Amino acid sequence: MKYPFLNLADANAPYLSEIQEAVARVAASGRYIGGEENQRFESNLSELTAGAHIVAVSNGLDALRLMMRALVITGKLNKGDEVIVPANTYVATILAIIDAGLTPVLAEPSPVTHNLDTDRLAEYLTPLTRAVMTVHLYGRPCFDSALRDFCIANNLLILEDNAQAIGAVAETEGFNQSAVTGSLGHAAAFSFYPTKNIGAMGDAGAVATFDSQLAAAVRALANYGSDRRYHNIYAGFNCRMDPMQAAVLNVKLAHLDDENLYRRHLASKYLRGIKNPLVTLPAELEKGSQVWHQFVIRSDNRDRLRRYLDDNGVQTDIHYATPPHLQPALSHLPHAPLPITEQLANEVISLPITRTTSPTQAEEIAAIINNYQ
Repeated sequence: MKYPFLNLADANAPYLSEIQEAVARVAASGRYIGGEENQRFESNLSELTAGAHIVAVSNGLDALRLMMRALVITGKLNKGDEVIVPANTYVATILAIIDAGLTPVLAEPSPVTHNLDTDRLAEYLTPLTRAVMTVHLYGRPCFDSALRDFCIANNLLILEDNAQAIGAVAETEGFNQSAVTGSLGHAAAFSFYPTKNIGAMGDAGAVATFDSQLAAAVRALANYGSDRRYHNIYAGFNCRMDPMQAAVLNVKLAHLDDENLYRRHLASKYLRGIKNPLVTLPAELEKGSQVWHQFVIRSDNRDRLRRYLDDNGVQTDIHYATPPHLQPALSHLPHAPLPITEQLANEVISLPITRTTSPTQAEEIAAIINNYQ
């Protein structure tokens, strides 16, 4: 492909010498579980999230699962409680809610933002509702005064799936005097899957919270349920972050602003360059900032447009072709009709928006799209 969607070797190339040095440092240390690199990582991510307690864990799904289980263990949620969650999300968000014995209530997204429609939250409120899980999909923050005020009025927790939006800034300040995603509500989960804006060289994740009791429960659950060596207070798991991955992430976190700025630059090329009326562009934030984990356009005839782009050397992807409620494993979930979610699943196409793509190439891709008929 002349315009590949993503090449991880190219994406990591600017930092490769730093990464090699960091990994060699871990190899020479003799400390291969936990240790200094993990502590540095937690401190670095805490600084990014306005001083939240950070627990480094094994991957993004485990971050979500541990966060939800810890909320139940500490009595902040009870099994059977309902959690309002966008139907337009990756399946991991829903899996974590179910894993904790909670009930996901699938809510429609906004057709403009693709995120949870915060003006419709009252439609999903029941006597069992105890939390809202907001997902900052594609790197666009989903937090505003409507969401904040709704949760305050109904005494609900706000939880963040921040797998795709590290470094993004919401239009409204959260509960912790910060507008940075991951610090907005009561707890947040991060993913550092290799394709993320800041990705490990393998799986990695983290939980952020300003609640010290919750953080301690997450840390214990991630380490066999132990609060100290050979003393297990919970029936836990082995979900610790590998220090090799922590070392990689410490290097890359230092370059987060540059990474997000680069993606914003590519996004501006698309937003200003694509003029084809057959294509719907993503909406820009009026306030705050998004970090463009994906640049997602829409087309009524998605498959035809995708073939055209493929024929012209542009590799694309779909995030996501099948929403959670249509997955075989989750088809049993009750839900109201979800026409907007299903329409988006049939129309979305993700364009290249990483260091694999140059600004000139983004302009060329925009021109190719403009010639589509």
